[in-house]
Amino acid sequence: MIVEMFFEDYEIGTERTSFGRTITEADIVLHAGQTGDFFPHHMDKEWCATQDFKRRVAHGTLVFSVGIGMTASTINPHAMSYGYDRLRFVRPVHIGDTITVRAAITEKRDHPKRNTHGFIVEAIEITNQDGETVLVCDHLYLVKRKQPAD
Repeated sequence: MIVEMFFEDYEIGTERTSFGRTITEADIVLHAGQTGDFFPHHMDKEWCATQDFKRRVAHGTLVFSVGIGMTASTINPHAMSYGYDRLRFVRPVHIGDTITVRAAITEKRDHPKRNTHGFIVEAIEITNQDGETVLVCDHLYLVKRKQPAD
């Protein structure tokens, strides 16, 4: 779906929440193959059983990628992702855990060099099926203005 929004249209406090998505063994195996990260924490069930966490852990980068993908429901031709700040893997995600994403607009600021654009900051919080936070980050969007800033 295409939704046209300019910098001026975004409101601090606006939130959206995704549906849930269960992380599977196939997700972990595919991500390991794509990234080359075959550490035993992700791949070796028997080794994990000897560790404090007792079971395989999804890659943090997998949880991040899946979670951000879960928020990608619209296309705004006036905005683009500028990147992510303050990314933290707060708790492990295991095979069979279901994650949900909440995204909230927390900040609007001027672009330091271009008066035709501004930055929107969206706080991302990914939680598991128990409501525990597993990942947080700030998503930065570069968004075109309707009118140049003074």
